[in-house]
Amino acid sequence: MNMKPSERDDDYVTALALKAGRGDRAALTAFIRATQTDVWRLLAHLGGTDIADDLTQETYLRVMSALPRFAARSSARTWLLSLARRVWVDNIRHDMARPRKSAAEVEQCDGTTSSLWAEWVDVRMLIDALPAERREALILTQVLGFSYEEAAKIADVRIGTIRSRVARARADIVAAAATETDTNEAAG
Repeated sequence: MNMKPSERDDDYVTALALKAGRGDRAALTAFIRATQTDVWRLLAHLGGTDIADDLTQETYLRVMSALPRFAARSSARTWLLSLARRVWVDNIRHDMARPRKSAAEVEQCDGTTSSLWAEWVDVRMLIDALPAERREALILTQVLGFSYEEAAKIADVRIGTIRSRVARARADIVAAAATETDTNEAAG
């Protein structure tokens, strides 16, 4: 049976997780090295780069206590990203009491940035404005490149739910971008 490189990689990571769960410290180190970029990227897209390091560390702290119970019902990568997602959700709950930057503070950024940077910021703001569930589905599938099936496992929802969330997220972004363009043309 010919397996794709990503499937072989998932099998390798899953084998490392099982060994680490049985107390193999070298396997734990290899597991973390093999997966930390994926975890950080997911958390950076969901919560922002400013907290991705802290959330990644929290994810691996939880993983170390959960690895002995990992039963390989899904790939270790899918299981791990599900844990990372839960860490992010817990962080949101914790942050509900803390104030965030106002729109005025964001707009006071240096106006000398390139238009490419400004476009990236605009896209990021459109994505950030999405409801959390739609943003998560869009980031998992369109930014991080997970299949709809993998994204559904990570988010712990049905595949149809992921498909509809991605479709709605795309529609929301198109509508928001059109509204912003109309507003800019009317002002100009």
